[in-house]
Amino acid sequence: MALTFYYSPQSSASRVHDTLTALGIPYEEKRVDLRAGDQKKPEFLALNPNGKVPTIVLDGTPMFESIAIQIALGERFGVEKGLWPALGSPEHLTALTWLCWGQVTLGASLFRYMHNTSEWHPKEQHNAAQAAAALKELGEQIGMLDAHLKGRDFVTGPRLTLADIDLVSVLGWGLDFAKIDTTPYPNVAAWIARTRKRLPPHSAS
Repeated sequence: MALTFYYSPQSSASRVHDTLTALGIPYEEKRVDLRAGDQKKPEFLALNPNGKVPTIVLDGTPMFESIAIQIALGERFGVEKGLWPALGSPEHLTALTWLCWGQVTLGASLFRYMHNTSEWHPKEQHNAAQAAAALKELGEQIGMLDAHLKGRDFVTGPRLTLADIDLVSVLGWGLDFAKIDTTPYPNVAAWIARTRKRLPPHSAS
């Protein structure tokens, strides 16, 4: 097995790094300098025509889009290591649901808030109404996750999976960036603490 991981710090590649660390599988790291435009070089575009990270090459085959990468890693390496439910099981369907929800639904609201408030985006593009709407959506979405976690240690039940690791990676920076108080979401707060305790020491969530 040969795996190369293309990443940039403080990007969505962090969640893939967390997963790779948790799985404990060997891989080669290659840093992509986004500010220098490494992601637009022909050799990188040959692997990922989107020109974005994360990207992996697994046994010679390039993959991009973090959802696809996480599912592939879970199915190939996670079941044996107890970090991904058996394919076709009820827990597997639940893990897929929440993994995709975190990156698509929750992620969209976080990025919309960031786009309208962050210094990474020009101030003339900021829209206070859009930021407020995104923040409201985030509160509703975190509340939905909080309700799901009631009576559960992790999103699929009693066992930690890559879906938890990925979701905590998203929320880890999202809650801090949006300055969201977790007091109204005690189940989410407790779940984040439980998940972080289970992560390897070098994980970057």
